[in-house]
Amino acid sequence: MASFAHVNGLRLHYLDHAGGEPLLVLMHGLSANAHCFDGLVRAGLSPRYRVISVDLRGRGLSDKPASGYSMADHAADILGLLDTLGTGPVVLGGHSFGGLLTFYIAAHWPERVSRMLIFDAGSMHPRVRELLKPSLARLGKLLPSVDAYLNAARLAPYLNGLWDESAEAYFRADVQANPDGTAQSRSSPEAITEAMERVLSEPWSEYLPRARAPALLLNAVEGFGPPGTPPIVPPELAQETARALPHCRYLVVPGNHTTMLFGGNASHTVKAITDFLST
Repeated sequence: MASFAHVNGLRLHYLDHAGGEPLLVLMHGLSANAHCFDGLVRAGLSPRYRVISVDLRGRGLSDKPASGYSMADHAADILGLLDTLGTGPVVLGGHSFGGLLTFYIAAHWPERVSRMLIFDAGSMHPRVRELLKPSLARLGKLLPSVDAYLNAARLAPYLNGLWDESAEAYFRADVQANPDGTAQSRSSPEAITEAMERVLSEPWSEYLPRARAPALLLNAVEGFGPPGTPPIVPPELAQETARALPHCRYLVVPGNHTTMLFGGNASHTVKAITDFLST
């Protein structure tokens, strides 16, 4: 169910998938949206658990202020959402940028986080800006129609041919149709640029040891693009992150930085999550 919360001076959009305990609150990657977890939900994450997936500020259907994309700004939004929902400590998780936001919140407000689910985030590849270019290239790009936008997304090299109902729903949530029939990404290029520069400037080596909630770090080690392209988070850097966290389980899952969340790969990711939460 799609809902909105008024928090921290803006309107935040989120998806609320019914299910059992514990409550999972999930945050997407840098330029993504709440539907990036649809593949996991379809693979059974809900209704086994209640899953709330958030459109972070500047993305999806959430408000898009001209500035204010620091980790502190994002964290205030999520804490405001948790207050609105009236929850106790939650299983907090995120993909990529959302995983870093999970670390940030767990380090600064440990009482709000019972466990952490980290989807391919951590000590990043030194070429991260270059590696993210294929997925960020759509931002601000005007295409003749929504269908043209979806066709371009379907052919993206980092998807490796993976396209299913959940992947299409994610990209449909990403696209905005203009009055003249043209289409473009809903995410603001300026917002994404500010968010990326802010996140890269944070002292993560100080935060990780303070994020003491039990964590599961899932690492997708396939290349993010054509053959020969390295993964976004190489195993050695993911393992470095896992070692820096006081209580972290590290696990490799099939797929790359994006495809780990969709298709058959989503079933492996969901199994890893349920195994972790059942112990």
